Amino acid sequence: MDAHAEFFAYGFSEDDVPASRFGGATGWRIGSDAVADLLVRIHRLRLADDVLAGGDLIGPALRELDTAVAMHRAGGFSEQVGRTFLAAISELAQVAGWIASDAGLDQRAEEVYQLGISAAREAGDRTSAANLVGSLAYHQTNTGAFETGLSLATAALDEAGDDAPPRAKALFWDRVAWAYAKTGQAPSAIRALGRASEALSQHGGEDPSYLYWVDEDELQIMEARVHVELRRPLRAVPVLTEVLGRYDSTHARELALYLSWLAVALADANEPEEAAHTARRVLELSADMPSERTTRRSQVVLARLRPFRDVREVRDLIDDYACRA
Repeated sequence: MDAHAEFFAYGFSEDDVPASRFGGATGWRIGSDAVADLLVRIHRLRLADDVLAGGDLIGPALRELDTAVAMHRAGGFSEQVGRTFLAAISELAQVAGWIASDAGLDQRAEEVYQLGISAAREAGDRTSAANLVGSLAYHQTNTGAFETGLSLATAALDEAGDDAPPRAKALFWDRVAWAYAKTGQAPSAIRALGRASEALSQHGGEDPSYLYWVDEDELQIMEARVHVELRRPLRAVPVLTEVLGRYDSTHARELALYLSWLAVALADANEPEEAAHTARRVLELSADMPSERTTRRSQVVLARLRPFRDVREVRDLIDDYACRA
């Protein structure tokens, strides 16, 4: 299928108006129905990411993004449709960037996030721009660029402004808390967690639909993860045990990731037998899962348990999963 045919296969029509600042060329005209269809596909991709890993979704995600950007560059549209289209591209970039990061394509993830930031800013969507800056911050923090991650996480709050929706503020403060924890700034991390909880308490249903997953359980999990990073396991273990006991098992990647912090917390609390039991669940859940995040966390868990190798449960686990170490 050539580019012209592929564009129309996605539902675009030839009866709208001029070109946009994000692209530059003129050609097919794009209507609001086509943008609405794109938003539906973006949400489907987001829901797929809840149950599939980055390696499974990276191809479709990047193809969807490349097609949307090409359409925007080649098409014509009214000013209102153009803004909506750019906002949709920014949402798509956030999902695709997250998937690229999970697939281990760190540089590609950064490029996609940057593209999304540009699209959101041009669309005048401060919340989406801030979400992308925060996503980039989280990516940098989790790949070892702690100071850069912290700088970007705080910049996301500034980008969002005081009028950001409550769930968005909660998410942005959570990312700040995580960045502070990874840089060892415990008081600042705890204060940021408090701000996140305060923001979520003001939620009244007016938030963007893409923030559907930001809820009390997710904030509790982040709070526990922060305590694990700050080597405060006794605060983390009860929370993680309770929340993960009711966590949706179809979200296997997230369940494996969150259990990995529970395993580390149990090891830090000098409970190696229980830590080994939890670590085995992590490794079983993530076996053959094409997710760089779970791979990295599996390695962290096994490394943390290695000092307890004299404990039978730990020794058996390490021997069984020597290839993952």
